[in-house]
Amino acid sequence: MNTPAGAQEKTWFGQPRGLTILFLTNMWELFSYYGMRTLLVYYMTKQLLFAQEKASFIYGLYTAMAYFTPIIGGAIADRWLGKRNAVILGGTIMAFGHFVMAFEPMFYVALATIALGNGLFLPSLPSQINDLYAADDPRRGRAYNVYYVGLNIGGFLAPLVCGTLGELYGWHYGFGAAGIGMFLGLMIYVFGRHYLPPEPARHAVAVSSVTDVARAPRAYTVWWLLLGVGMAATIFRGAYEQVGNTLPLLIDTGVDRVVAGFTIPMTWFQSLNPLLVISMTPLLLLHWRRRADAGHETSPARKMAIGALIVAAAYVMLAALSAWTGEARIGWGWLVVFFVVLTLGELYILPTGLGLFAKLAPPRLGATTVASWFLAVFSGSLLAGLVGTLWSKTGHATFFLLLAGLAIAAAALLWRLDRPIRSLP
Repeated sequence: MNTPAGAQEKTWFGQPRGLTILFLTNMWELFSYYGMRTLLVYYMTKQLLFAQEKASFIYGLYTAMAYFTPIIGGAIADRWLGKRNAVILGGTIMAFGHFVMAFEPMFYVALATIALGNGLFLPSLPSQINDLYAADDPRRGRAYNVYYVGLNIGGFLAPLVCGTLGELYGWHYGFGAAGIGMFLGLMIYVFGRHYLPPEPARHAVAVSSVTDVARAPRAYTVWWLLLGVGMAATIFRGAYEQVGNTLPLLIDTGVDRVVAGFTIPMTWFQSLNPLLVISMTPLLLLHWRRRADAGHETSPARKMAIGALIVAAAYVMLAALSAWTGEARIGWGWLVVFFVVLTLGELYILPTGLGLFAKLAPPRLGATTVASWFLAVFSGSLLAGLVGTLWSKTGHATFFLLLAGLAIAAAALLWRLDRPIRSLP
């Protein structure tokens, strides 16, 4: 394996330095994404005065398109641009889109620009992780959880910085701060690129090579299994993505946010999820490592199924609270408990799914295969937008039970796929 100079030096959790560059880059990209996402539904309903159904649908459509464009962008990176050039070009386009978001008449143009840049940026960054390790390196599987922690630092900071600026001083200040975050991530990548793996020769990814890989017997089976996992992830994200869609509406009007006379800004609660990702991941990794050492390591698909069931339990809890309180507001402490349970489930399913797609990727199609994972995010986000339109048409308890049902359906499908995946040669 070709390893970049300095990649074997031990840094955070004993991982190659290139991993640090990658997750710091994605950390600031997530800062920009979550900063804008934190404000988006509030901005549409409070500033642009969109109806809730329209705002939820636009939110779902935007997040879906942000994860649809990587399908095309991954292929462009593999065949023509290369991963590094794709990250730099995509990050530049995204930064421009975030700054344009500060101008109200350019609202739809800004959303389209960010989604376009994301198509080049997103699949090309995590697909470089595998190239930092030898094929038999035991650290590679855990690298995606470490990477997930790093990028969630950006998700934690975004609501506190962008959310506070937008909520207290003006929406456009929050959107501008998101653009600055994207620019910082781009600079980290440019100046740290010598720690990253070398680019493979792009002529190797010719159309004939792609066709040959796709026709190989194992690859044929892999693509069908990945399709099944992707369908499960789609169903799951229909429920999970309500965290940025309808849950902020509950926080605004259905949660008691007063603590000792101080009203917690509604955007701050969206920092809980990434904060919990950061704090819970080391403990979860330790738990998984001990199970692996004892010969009881859980397979990726089964791990994902467990995560979906945990998320279902979180939504059942919200349904019970909504039925119990009726018209009264839910105490903010219960919302914290909800985020703890939700995040635990998320850590079981989302980074594991990304790692599974990267692990099963056919040769020379790393970015394309990772982009296929984002196809599931696209379809799941679109489903979340459609499901979100039911918020104003159903009771809160019924709505949260529907979300729990979606998560349970995803778990059942993943459990069914576990044995075929484990039997792959």
